[in-house]
Amino acid sequence: MKAGQCPACDAAEFQVLFETGDRLYRTTDRRFRVVECRRCRLLRLEPRPTAAELAGYYPENYWFEPEATAAGRLEEAYRRIVLGDYVSFVRRALEDAHEDGPVLDVGCGGGLFLRLLGEQGSRVVGLDFSLQAATVAWRVNGVPAIRGSLASPPLAASSCAAITMFHVLEHLEEPAEYLKAAHQLLRPRGRLIVQTPNAACWQFLLLGENWSGIDVPRHLVNYRARDLELLLDCCGFEVLRRKHFSLRDNPAGLATSLAPWLDPMARRLRGVKETPFLRLAKNLLYLALVVAAVPFTVLEAACRAGSTVMLEARKKG
Repeated sequence: MKAGQCPACDAAEFQVLFETGDRLYRTTDRRFRVVECRRCRLLRLEPRPTAAELAGYYPENYWFEPEATAAGRLEEAYRRIVLGDYVSFVRRALEDAHEDGPVLDVGCGGGLFLRLLGEQGSRVVGLDFSLQAATVAWRVNGVPAIRGSLASPPLAASSCAAITMFHVLEHLEEPAEYLKAAHQLLRPRGRLIVQTPNAACWQFLLLGENWSGIDVPRHLVNYRARDLELLLDCCGFEVLRRKHFSLRDNPAGLATSLAPWLDPMARRLRGVKETPFLRLAKNLLYLALVVAAVPFTVLEAACRAGSTVMLEARKKG
């Protein structure tokens, strides 16, 4: 793909929606344009950062690792509750697939999701670019994890009962490469579960460049649900199930959009100086904002305009 071309339809013409910076983690003072393709309307970052530039926009410890403090224990307890939503979705997909094999979580981070899924009886394995994240998954959550890329699969073909990609595709320059690799790794009736922010959500319509789902400059593409389904179709998948609400992401995403200075991970990654009491107070205030956001996010999801979209798919035919 040439510079300036749409990754979906190869068109060069686009319109600029807005220009913004790294509002959440403040890794750079550089400004970036979010543009819309004039032909297929896919939203993307233009121009795309180089691989070296992009690596610099990811702070160290870009995943969750529990800390032995009151605030850390509160955060881990909260994550366990909201990740139950993900575990239930994947467990149902596995039950419908009736396939033997592990669940591979691409971009596993610290491995808490896989730990919870494993506690339900599933065989699990994690994959992450970061050696530190894979180490945390092993050491803290007891999850076997591999450092690597799905573009060079570390597992045998037709070996996985399911592959999950939560908030991965929007970060990739060549997402089709990952999806085609997943197609080869899955068992005949295996399931692919993907989730991305949904650029057709009400939150984006209302908040524009302040919507946390665009996460400039780390999100190279901002998918609408139809964009994601078209991508899966082109890579040999048919969509079986759709989910527009995530207890972990939708309310928290709105809270972060409204008050990014309260986001616990953003504060940790930016190294904000806080006393233990102040940190706990900010976390509780953020949690209150998340709870207050639940009714609105449930309503937008009920109208199929939730701020995330999760899809279950299988191989065509």
